[in-house]
Amino acid sequence: MTKGKELPSYIHRRKRDGVLLFRKRYAGKIVEIRLETQFSEDEPVPFALHQERERLLNAPSPVPSGKDVAAVIRAYRAAPKYRDLKRRTRDDYEKHLPYFEDKLGHLAPRQIERHHAIAWRDAWAKKKSAHFANYRLRVLSIVMEHAKDMGLLTKAEENPAKGIKALKYEKQDREPWPDTKVAEFRKAYPYGTRERTLFELCLGTGQRIGDVLRMQWGHIRGDTILVSQSKTGARLEIPLTPHLAAALDAIERKSLFILTKDMSKTKRPGQWEYRGASDAMRAARKAVGAEAYDLHGLRYTAAVELLLAGCSDDLIAAVTGQSAAMVRHYTRHVRQRVRAREAQQRRDRI
Repeated sequence: MTKGKELPSYIHRRKRDGVLLFRKRYAGKIVEIRLETQFSEDEPVPFALHQERERLLNAPSPVPSGKDVAAVIRAYRAAPKYRDLKRRTRDDYEKHLPYFEDKLGHLAPRQIERHHAIAWRDAWAKKKSAHFANYRLRVLSIVMEHAKDMGLLTKAEENPAKGIKALKYEKQDREPWPDTKVAEFRKAYPYGTRERTLFELCLGTGQRIGDVLRMQWGHIRGDTILVSQSKTGARLEIPLTPHLAAALDAIERKSLFILTKDMSKTKRPGQWEYRGASDAMRAARKAVGAEAYDLHGLRYTAAVELLLAGCSDDLIAAVTGQSAAMVRHYTRHVRQRVRAREAQQRRDRI
């Protein structure tokens, strides 16, 4: 059997990383295409490589430069609609765009058909999860929509990823942090650590992580912090809890922002980015055995603590900035348990 070092004609292995490429001259220009079939030099040449080679040799000439999916993605990244996205949304898209550049970059948008997108969705779900597959399909649809904007798909050619039904899956309800895990976290991360400061800001204000990371020292007025919610536009004045006040007193003011970057890793000061904060808290949650409870769960925890303190929905909403319906949603499980206990106690008195 042919060894991996003895490759068929038109195929070569790139020295710097060992990636196999199909290489051929088209119209006087050398074109290289990354092969889907990849294997190490020590392995025999698989039959799939010969099949892929024959397909490429018999295929039409490669897509002209600037008209392939890779060019669409480059243009999308340079477009205002991408630049105007929130940083977290861009970060989420960037989990998938490089994949499309690598796997689909050499294709013309019109070569991608609806049945391809459906098959890919199912494969992504099998490899990862239905949630992951649905989101990747959504990003693909955004890329294909930009291809239409560039004129690479005609009016008669539909976005192949648009309108495909998302896969159904059982969603797990987010749970508030139990009192025991709150106590364990506070014991493991003392005042003065970024993890503790972030924890107390999320729990003490009941706000979303994005709004918490944007909080500045200038937003504090005495025993109150001013909050502007990016999602709703609501402006709130929230008194500090004792734990939050102590956490703020324990840290040094190094920047406009309360939560700052790790200056040992960068020379440019600024707010703690979402990705860095999320990674740090993921490690902290693992350290205290709280992997099942995430950062957004602290928003649930804040609402539940207020409910158990006897606050009405209006009072809870005054802190969290939520609608009455959302307050009920966040507290529904605990609310049911509290009401069931009260009902049974009344029953016992009969």
